[in-house]
Amino acid sequence: MTITYIKKASKTPQTGTDETQKIVADMLATIEAGGEDAALEYGRKLDGFNGNAVVSAEQIAAAADAVSPQLKDDIQFSLDRVRTFAEAQRDSIKSFETELSPGLWAGQKLIPIETAGCYVPGGRYAHVASAIMSIATAKVAGVKHIVACSAPNGEDGPNPAILYAMNLCGADTILSLGGVQGIAAMAFGLFTGKPARILVGPGNRFVAEAKRSLYGRVGIDMFAGPTEIAVIADESADPAVVAEDLVSQAEHGPDSPAWLFTTSQKLADDVIAQMQTHIEALPDIARNAATAAWRDYGEVVLCDTDEEVATISDEYAAEHLEVHTSKDDWYMDRLQNYGSLFVGEETTVTYGDKCSGTNHILPTKGAAHYTGGLSVHKFMKVVTTQRMTREANREVGAAAARISRLEGMEGHARAADVRLRKYFPGENLG
Repeated sequence: MTITYIKKASKTPQTGTDETQKIVADMLATIEAGGEDAALEYGRKLDGFNGNAVVSAEQIAAAADAVSPQLKDDIQFSLDRVRTFAEAQRDSIKSFETELSPGLWAGQKLIPIETAGCYVPGGRYAHVASAIMSIATAKVAGVKHIVACSAPNGEDGPNPAILYAMNLCGADTILSLGGVQGIAAMAFGLFTGKPARILVGPGNRFVAEAKRSLYGRVGIDMFAGPTEIAVIADESADPAVVAEDLVSQAEHGPDSPAWLFTTSQKLADDVIAQMQTHIEALPDIARNAATAAWRDYGEVVLCDTDEEVATISDEYAAEHLEVHTSKDDWYMDRLQNYGSLFVGEETTVTYGDKCSGTNHILPTKGAAHYTGGLSVHKFMKVVTTQRMTREANREVGAAAARISRLEGMEGHARAADVRLRKYFPGENLG
């Protein structure tokens, strides 16, 4: 395979992992030992918040009054599509029972998780859409208690639009805590007495590491760290559109990778030439983030063939993957590793991030090699059941006893034997 890095990143999504792990480990240990007081202390120190952790009904009502009618309509627009897509996902899998052999029935049941913790980023940006993506999806799945948290903006608490969206989507408890302390509070059941059985939602590297560290004690959606975008483009693509889309994700933070894979030297040169212009057009906070992200994490990879492009894209396994080519259908069939695929210039990551219906909580750092994004199924346990007649034991019990003895597991064999002797006395079925 012949590929050329026209622009090579100086950092990777793994950069700074060791330092992050130590900071997060210390914070989680402190909060677990110190409980609610320790979580609140981190809130005071890191976010300048001295209020109650649990957002009151009065605060939620005040937040609703502060949200404009147009924004309320836009949030409802997004909610309707996300909820409809989640309902279609839920309906794509069902409980069933089937007879595998005469008298032996096996099946599966779908049981919603009892308590879900939904993290909604609220620091650099007010991620209203993340509230919709996580809480509404959990609600469709039938989760009994949904705890949501978001970082406060100083003494004012979480962004009013985030509070409004959380409540509209069905959060049962809302916490004014962000970062590691928010994740820890949900995982340990602080302020609610209901430990989350699954933690979901995007976040910065500290939030992502906190979820990773707690995995096993609780479930998590996936590793959802700093956002990533990759764009596959050829000579037919509009370089201005490609550059704008790369910048749209780089603005998330200084460690957000943006990658371009192309078969066109001209397109690669044109996109690179335009990037700084698009970055400079952003507001200060976004401009600073995008400048660092493109400088340290941006890459442009030139390939000889479409197959090489597809191969390198599958290796990167980007969270968001756009395709702007004259062969979009071929790429759609060929590509395998991505969090969510955006086919053609007519769609963009922005649409999926905000309101088009698919979930924007997606795998990063190569996790798309083994998992997809957040779905209604993440909030449901698929458990199996079996039942059988006594007559069915004649065949199943005898086979199970023989396999057990072959494996050296006499206890298993005896469990089968006791049934065979009881149901078929006098017969030699071993």
